[in-house]
Amino acid sequence: MITSKREFLDEKELLRACVKQDPRAQRTLYELYSPKMLTVCIRYVGDKERARDILHDGFITVFEKIDSYNGTGSFEGWLRRIFVNTALMSLRKGDVLKFSDELSDVGRELSVESTVLGKISSQELLRLISQMPAGFRAVFNMYAIEGYSHQEIAKEFKISEGSSRSQLSRARVWLQERLEDIR
Repeated sequence: MITSKREFLDEKELLRACVKQDPRAQRTLYELYSPKMLTVCIRYVGDKERARDILHDGFITVFEKIDSYNGTGSFEGWLRRIFVNTALMSLRKGDVLKFSDELSDVGRELSVESTVLGKISSQELLRLISQMPAGFRAVFNMYAIEGYSHQEIAKEFKISEGSSRSQLSRARVWLQERLEDIR
């Protein structure tokens, strides 16, 4: 839904203008969605400057492919997918999981108390996630936040499903250790 006080009455009108490559519409779309999409990018790469580069690349893709959005599902969901994919391409180029290996047992039970999670803000949690090692962060974001399966993650990074599972397990342990420090 349009929340900007611009000349576009609704999202459909804004998208039609973007398909026609109207610079005012593109600017409005950017202003509306860049803060949320930057947060998505930061979650994946952990570095604000690199995330801004991904944001830029993502919006180039959005404006090139906006005519392929067919109105099915939410537009924001369609956008998010583009930015997640752009971040994943960047991570693949860096081969963040090339040294990952499978673990049959991580050997640590996760037991973060709900009171610890109640003590921190969502901003603090996102900051912790952004500090994770790149491989942990990528798998954690894809699995826990975006809802990818281990099979999809493995295919995306050309790793085994076991490697995806172990990266997620290690990410959870890493996060739990940081949360325990907050107690």
